[in-house]
Amino acid sequence: MTLDWSIIREAIPLLAQGVVATVKISVLAIVFGTVAGFLLGLGSFSGLAPIRWFVRGYVDFVRGTPLLVQVFLVYFALPVVGINLSEFWAGVVALSFNAAGFIAEIVRANIEAIDRGQTEAARSIGMTPRQVLVFILLPQIFRPVLPPLTNELITLVKGSSLLSVISVYELTRAGQAIISVHFVPFEIYALIAIYYYVLISALAWLSRALERRLHVA
Repeated sequence: MTLDWSIIREAIPLLAQGVVATVKISVLAIVFGTVAGFLLGLGSFSGLAPIRWFVRGYVDFVRGTPLLVQVFLVYFALPVVGINLSEFWAGVVALSFNAAGFIAEIVRANIEAIDRGQTEAARSIGMTPRQVLVFILLPQIFRPVLPPLTNELITLVKGSSLLSVISVYELTRAGQAIISVHFVPFEIYALIAIYYYVLISALAWLSRALERRLHVA
């Protein structure tokens, strides 16, 4: 099989535009999803039962339904209740919604893994539950939470390709547009795979660098 190098040269900058959109969506979703996930994870230890039930139900729903279905719910179902989002923001919300559920479980599991004796000792000297959480538990989870958190964020970046189904002009959608004109799926999908590989490798490298800094600290 002969590669069409002229199409490849033409596609590289066009796909780069899709990469920019993918990065924007992924960064926003990573920020929102991480913040929401940590809040939900902490909510698992709330003294209020309704909050714990809400977190449990949220996590079960996210883990029990496909990301694609969640994307459709955000894009097609929210307008029914009067919430209209553009394709871009619907994608950000859907990815954030999904990531928050998994990150909440990561946070909850890592907090529960800490020796309960530390909590009991802190309370015995008069620390409030909030002080125990902020000063005793949270500082200890940042290092162990990083690897699973990185895996989730990598999954989020790859999951952004599903946003092509709601016409978000991200990397995969950009490739589909080129294929529809030039009919060269092998070359374009190979380029798309390379772009995703570079993005994921960069994210993994940043995670390893942060792990080394935390280890030294």
